[in-house]
Amino acid sequence: MTSAFSRFPDRLQSAITSRLGWTSLRPVQELAGHAILDGYNTIVLAPTAGGKTEASMFPLLAQMVEKEPQGVGMLYIAPIKALLNNQADRLGMYTEMLGLSRFLWHGDIKAAEKKAFRKQPATLLMTTPESLEVMLMSGSVAHHEIFADLRAVVIDEVHALAGSDRGAQLMSVLERLIRVSVNDVQRVGLSATVGNPDVILDWLQGTSDRPRCKIDPPKEHSKKEIRILMQDSKAAIADRASMLAQGKKSLLFCQSRSLSEEIADAMQDRGIDVFIHHSSVALEERTLAEERFANGQNNCIVCTSTLELGIDVGDLDAVLQANAPDTVSAFLQRLGRTGRRGGGANTTFLIDNSAALLQAIAVVELARRGWVESIVVSDRNWAVLVQQLLAMTLQATSISPGDCWEQLGKIPDFKGIKRAEFDRLIKQMIKTKYLYLTEGLLAIGTQSEQVFGRKNFMALYAVFSSPQQYEVYTVEDQPIGSLEQKFIDTLTPEISCFLLGGRAWIAQLIDRDNRRVIVAPAPQGKKPTWGGFIPQFLSWEICQEIAALLKSKDDLVYLDRDAKLVLTDARRERRQEVAEGIIWGDAQVQWWTFAGGRINRTLKYGLECIWGWEVRADNFQITVTGEHLTSVAFNRAIAEVLKPEFWKLTETHKYLLEKLPNYRFSKFQQVLPDRYALEMVQGYLLDIDGIIKKLKVESEVFRKEI
Repeated sequence: MTSAFSRFPDRLQSAITSRLGWTSLRPVQELAGHAILDGYNTIVLAPTAGGKTEASMFPLLAQMVEKEPQGVGMLYIAPIKALLNNQADRLGMYTEMLGLSRFLWHGDIKAAEKKAFRKQPATLLMTTPESLEVMLMSGSVAHHEIFADLRAVVIDEVHALAGSDRGAQLMSVLERLIRVSVNDVQRVGLSATVGNPDVILDWLQGTSDRPRCKIDPPKEHSKKEIRILMQDSKAAIADRASMLAQGKKSLLFCQSRSLSEEIADAMQDRGIDVFIHHSSVALEERTLAEERFANGQNNCIVCTSTLELGIDVGDLDAVLQANAPDTVSAFLQRLGRTGRRGGGANTTFLIDNSAALLQAIAVVELARRGWVESIVVSDRNWAVLVQQLLAMTLQATSISPGDCWEQLGKIPDFKGIKRAEFDRLIKQMIKTKYLYLTEGLLAIGTQSEQVFGRKNFMALYAVFSSPQQYEVYTVEDQPIGSLEQKFIDTLTPEISCFLLGGRAWIAQLIDRDNRRVIVAPAPQGKKPTWGGFIPQFLSWEICQEIAALLKSKDDLVYLDRDAKLVLTDARRERRQEVAEGIIWGDAQVQWWTFAGGRINRTLKYGLECIWGWEVRADNFQITVTGEHLTSVAFNRAIAEVLKPEFWKLTETHKYLLEKLPNYRFSKFQQVLPDRYALEMVQGYLLDIDGIIKKLKVESEVFRKEI
């Protein structure tokens, strides 16, 4: 069979051989090369550093070489600017060695450089979803000319976008942009392993008529070293991490910014260079950490998920994990950062509590069996539908509801929304003055101008609302990072200390007018109380794996002696919970479902709605207390909650509207009619399908007598 490499134009083959020293391609690159050259919309699956970038870029560049496009011929889209910056030199080299050009466009690029691009567009444009929409909305960007010959789009780390608001925004913007191109724009997604790549490929397909193809070559069964080591405190985790990192290049992943700050602070002055990397650390600090880390040895970056994506910080010797990640996908992404130099991939968990130990083992065992989470792509994304309605109206100055529906109704993320529901949304937005209707055309309303109109409607381009941030500077005006408003409100100048950037600071001045905090070094730091407002739910699969682990007597070779003892104690202490499932007390019942946070939260609201009982729920169980709580009443209530009809009742909807926490998941949530806002909150907090389809409890459990 002819190789994909041999199908490349001579100019590209010569450039690859002379500049890179390659005379052939990896298996994933061969497979992807054929599919892309044959015109397929393609999703390419391979682990970190598996060659996905070249698998997509080379066959697409081959097409650009054969017939150079007029204007931008290819888009490369990444979920974060850091990944764009990290890939800029590599993709710049690939285009330059063919006599083509590439341009990087995001918020940090200077206006003069963007102006030059508008005059002379590059063959390859690298950008983010938000920046792409800014270009589309800008009157200074002649997108009808620049993108008239657009031929392909590559979405890197597509699993980080599919199923999210930003992914829905990206697909909407792409479909709007693709309308100006004369081509059926080819779509290529790059991803680590996911549970349902076919679903992501369907989502990626959009309105394209091209055939589609999944590239998922057999995985190489390379050696992987997994260890779980029990520690007795956060300080012990920091101490052990410092020892394990000696003489190596390593990443230490933490599940929160506050934990990463605490661990990084405790690792200082232990004989290694310690850096900190999370979203609240200033860009300059993160970039410096990446550069010094990539060029050094005997160092460790303490990080959150910001280094989970494909940002290249050089060859790693070790990945460390403080406690446990929430998903198998995150574990595999982190594990995949090692093993690039022929050695085996490795991860060492450092655990300080039994709950984290059980979670870590469950994640590892699921990964060993080849299971990984599926991406859930909603087809009723109300928040982004509102955002796109406003953006399209603003872009066109005025537009008919029919034209909006004609474009938006085709987007995968909105296909579940009926035309009548869309019209109801339009009517609500006109009533609340977010839109204005005149002579059958929609225009931006006064309320939209008030809420989103600052700085030329820049608030429209980002689909999620970031908490209000204060920038943190030293007295020498050196940027350190940022802190959220709610944390700033707890600070007292000259007294309060906190950790940021891996160092301890004392707040000297809080400038509320300019949203700045001036700090000086402090002798000791106190942990900042960061926190999100979305509950941290574990999945059904992880919780079920924990239940199976507690029932099992298997010995796990990757646990150290102390971890084995903790596991043995957990199995003994939780034996009744796992064996019996339902445990009755005095006017109280505990149901150990091991069903995950969203299913248990759904049970909570259903049971409270029926009987008015008080129900507490976590990832593993619900605890019910209240009057008239008998086994008969409990059984009947559970049976009712498991009926699909119960969740469609007007009374149930009314109860949920009143009782569900008023979490603000999107800045556009406030625009929605109550019924759609409720649906949106339910989507985050509840899993109605899950309790009906997954919670298959044996009937005798419900009939258990007190």
